[in-house]
Amino acid sequence: MTALDLSSPVAVVGTGTMGQGIAQVALTAGHVVRLYDAVPGRAGEATAAIGARLDRLVEKDRLSAADRDAARARLLPAGALTDLADCALVVEAVLERLDVKQQLMRDLEDIVGEDCLLATNTSSLSVTAIGAALRNPGRFVGLHFFNPAPLLPLVEVVSGFATDVTSATRAYEMSRAWGKTPVACADTPGFIVNRIARPFYAEAFAAYEAQAADPATIDAVLRESGGFKMGAFELTDLIGQDVNESVTHSVWQSFFQDVRFTPSLAQRRLVESGRLGRKTGHGWYDHGDDAEQPEPHTAEPAQAPAYVVVEGDLGPAAELATLIREAGIVVREEDEDHGTRMVLPGGGQLALADGQTSVEFRDVVYFDLALDYRRAGRIALSASQDTASGTLSEAIGLFQALGKNVSVVGDAPGMIVARTVARIVDLAHDAVAKGVATEEDVDTAMRLGVNYPLGPFEWSRRLGRSWAYDLLDDLHLRDPSGRYAPSLALYRHAYATEKREGTP
Repeated sequence: MTALDLSSPVAVVGTGTMGQGIAQVALTAGHVVRLYDAVPGRAGEATAAIGARLDRLVEKDRLSAADRDAARARLLPAGALTDLADCALVVEAVLERLDVKQQLMRDLEDIVGEDCLLATNTSSLSVTAIGAALRNPGRFVGLHFFNPAPLLPLVEVVSGFATDVTSATRAYEMSRAWGKTPVACADTPGFIVNRIARPFYAEAFAAYEAQAADPATIDAVLRESGGFKMGAFELTDLIGQDVNESVTHSVWQSFFQDVRFTPSLAQRRLVESGRLGRKTGHGWYDHGDDAEQPEPHTAEPAQAPAYVVVEGDLGPAAELATLIREAGIVVREEDEDHGTRMVLPGGGQLALADGQTSVEFRDVVYFDLALDYRRAGRIALSASQDTASGTLSEAIGLFQALGKNVSVVGDAPGMIVARTVARIVDLAHDAVAKGVATEEDVDTAMRLGVNYPLGPFEWSRRLGRSWAYDLLDDLHLRDPSGRYAPSLALYRHAYATEKREGTP
């Protein structure tokens, strides 16, 4: 059995933002859609709201008037759950409480036919636990749409422990028939996206808590160097600090308080203060009408060095040698066995973030990872109190000569982009090794679900398969809490690469 026939009615229970969005997706795909809400009158209000959105699509020439009228005729509010008896699919999008969802499933099972597919749009609860309320949990599946459902293409099709393969396949093919991009995953806390995305927020907040940089600077580095569409602070202000923290807390608790998913104390205080982001007018940033938005820290102009000495191949930053030459700066290359770095005229060193700290060395400046050094608009540098001022000035002037804005941050091991990407890569390898999803589906989910510039495995291939392991291993030595301990899956990945290259 594959996708649902368009003649099959579909029902959505719960008419909030997600419920209405899912209903609109099914409706525009061609199904009869029935809307039910336990609160009297809500289904009718939702029907009117969806109709208004269809009107706007017509105004934008994205839907014909005839198709709108046909869709409106197929959209029907339901006065009782029993009105859903002939539906081939029922998706619930009700309150995120296990007991509420379980009771709803029990009620639905007594109403719908035996071949009806039952689904949940939960983002934080166990699909297995919800389905356990059913006599036949094999027909129950997770269908995690992303908000706004009519616009975002990704759907995580989640198989609970007891979900039948045929049910998961039906849900997958149905999602594709609705114009979505489905990915298959096992029932794990956070599924794919909310599990693997945690470091994007966590490492930004950790850098802030360590006073490495302010939110505006960290966000600018993530955007302009890392290639992310938004920084972690502005994105969580958009999502809602309470919503983002709730997901983080749920994943942390579901993994038995695994230190890798520890929530941020700074974000907790923000939520406690009622500063939830755009919806309350204040979060990490002030969103008032007259608020002046903070600017990222940008270094003052400095003199570029006359030359640099490149020792080693610079690894993921190898393109810098070409860019430096194009800027008219002499590049001298030396083969060295003890690392990859640049030596500046004053004798100081410039090295790519590797999980070590500037304070460990006599005179070194670290620079952060960039998705694309040629296109990056900003580069972050990190130095300690022992770094010579002349060395830092030469490093600033070098990157400014390449046309980059420069932000100097505190002595943070792994800096900002590098440790964020390394942790995302690690969690992705760990998830695949534990059967959560395939590498291809993980990359698809992270690109489409949270709009990352690359999927974790695409990053891994670009940066070198041992890069993330080496950086995290160095970080773990400096912070042995376990937060940065590389997973066994990442270790195996890096070690296998070394063996193929002939390392004993």
